[in-house]
Amino acid sequence: MSEETAPEQPVEIPQIDLDMAWAMLSENPAATLVDVRTEAEWNFVGMPDLRSVGKQVRFVEWLSFPAGEPNEAFLDRAADGLDRGAPVLLLCRSGHRSQAAALLLADAGFTQAVNVEAGFEGDLDGDSHRHGGWKDHLPWVQR
Repeated sequence: MSEETAPEQPVEIPQIDLDMAWAMLSENPAATLVDVRTEAEWNFVGMPDLRSVGKQVRFVEWLSFPAGEPNEAFLDRAADGLDRGAPVLLLCRSGHRSQAAALLLADAGFTQAVNVEAGFEGDLDGDSHRHGGWKDHLPWVQR
C-alpha cells in the first residue's frame, strides 16, 4: 500500500497526570489550561486556580448546560489567540469531555493538545463520591 492510499492513523492524545499538568503550567510560559466543564460546574463545584503560576484558566464549555448540546463555538473560543504548537491542557470533571475536546483541537492542528486524565473531580469511588482530581491535589477556588 502506498503512502497516498494508506489509511490515516487515529490521533492519540497524551494523557497526563496532575503532577505533569502542574509542571507544564508552571514551567512553560506558553502552556494553557482550558477547562471545558459547564458554567454550572465552574460556579458550584469550583475552578482551577493558576494565580500562583501567573496564569489564568481559559473557560470554554464543551457542552451547554442544561441542554447538554455541543458548543458550536468551542473551537473558535478555545483556539482564539493560542499558538497551535504550544501545550494546551484540557480539563473536565473526570477526563472524558476533555479527551473529546483535545481530539478536536488536535484535528485543528494543535500539536500539543493533552488531556488531564484525572479531571477536576476525579473518578467515582464505591460510594459514588469523586476523588483524585485537581480539586484534591492542586490549587482551586470557589466562585
